[in-house]
Amino acid sequence: MNALKNRVQLIGNLGQDPEIVTLDGGAKLAKFSIATTDSYKNAKGEKVEDTQWHNIVAWGKTADIVENYLTKGKQVAIDGKLTHRSYETKEGEKRYFTEVRCNELLMLGK
Repeated sequence: MNALKNRVQLIGNLGQDPEIVTLDGGAKLAKFSIATTDSYKNAKGEKVEDTQWHNIVAWGKTADIVENYLTKGKQVAIDGKLTHRSYETKEGEKRYFTEVRCNELLMLGK
């Protein structure tokens, strides 16, 4: 069961081109968001679509793949873990952020 702890699997489409950051030590970070859409029928029998946005981060070789192959609209499958972090703005406000740290990535579609 340890393999199932904090595991996230998503299939979605990129909402924008990835942001690539190279840190001082040379490590590469890719940040992007994907949309997942579920649909269901409401009580009136009408089809309702629910789109959720997920923030994704990838490091190292996975970030290289993201940089070279992914663009807005591409469909991807993501396997990773959920992470939470916080930071303080210049105004002193505490902000909280949830993202998926991508361990594996599969490009789907065309």
